[in-house]
Amino acid sequence: MRTQAIQISDFGGPEVLQAREIELSEPAQGEVRVRQHCVAVNFVDVYHRIGQLHGDGPRPPFVPGVQANGVIEALGEGVIAGELKVGDRVTYANIGIGSYVGHRNLPAERLVKIPDTLSDELVAASYLRGLTAHYLLKRLYKVQPGDHVLIHAAAGGVGQLMVQWAKALGAIVIGTVSNASKAERARSLGCDYPIVYTRENFADAVLKITQGEGVPVVYDSVGRDTFQDSLRCTRPMGMAINYGTASGQVEAFPLQDLHSKSLSVCRPTLRTWIAKQSDLHWASNELFELLSLGGLQIDVAAQLPLQEAAQAHRLIEDRNTAGAIILKP
Repeated sequence: MRTQAIQISDFGGPEVLQAREIELSEPAQGEVRVRQHCVAVNFVDVYHRIGQLHGDGPRPPFVPGVQANGVIEALGEGVIAGELKVGDRVTYANIGIGSYVGHRNLPAERLVKIPDTLSDELVAASYLRGLTAHYLLKRLYKVQPGDHVLIHAAAGGVGQLMVQWAKALGAIVIGTVSNASKAERARSLGCDYPIVYTRENFADAVLKITQGEGVPVVYDSVGRDTFQDSLRCTRPMGMAINYGTASGQVEAFPLQDLHSKSLSVCRPTLRTWIAKQSDLHWASNELFELLSLGGLQIDVAAQLPLQEAAQAHRLIEDRNTAGAIILKP
């Protein structure tokens, strides 16, 4: 069969996202074919489009996208019908690039059923970000009640979810934002101390809030522009986590810089934390439970046809959208 797709033929701006039709074979051994309802647009898609991930990223031509959800249309050989069946609503993330399509063959073992209590749009808007927040807050550094935590880009897509989940875990949340309106948005989600970094140095502000001690953990999705000051406001024996590079990759620095405060630094990736099927389902179930209970406010900023992927990338790069962007095949 043939299905619609968005393909990148060369690195560049949003204009390199071109609509195509591609051939899709029957699902292979252990695979299912999914008719996709919602394709999430994540900032990692931009990194892939511009080639920022270098050796870790795909080379053109390729179909971008790492997350989507839909309905199972067909089962390949070896798929146990009792576990997955035609008509099941399923979601996935980080199986590999290629989600900007109408239909896709996927390994059955990496799919997660969507509870009836959750809409396709809510899951698309929250799944990858929620899995990211789960391992950052509950596994890599286990946030405890009363912990001061610093979350960069607190009004961004992942940041908003991180703020809410950290608050639910009992943390005192400090967040950086670029302007006053984003500060109000972060505060409305539970951020105790929004810092407008264009008005004051965030590290100085964090040290003032914590009476000079610093925070036990920094969640830094910005990268080059923030990481040195992130280290400066991390308390002794604390951890600075760089999980994104919105401003570019962190520049090399002497390991000895960590010595005086016995700091730990980590550059993690989600795929290692959900590589085991048991970990994937644990994280998914905890996210779905929190969503079902109304514990996370998730906004959808825009829903666009798949063919308008270029416009979706313009919106996410503009950084003025308050919420997720979804493509509809």
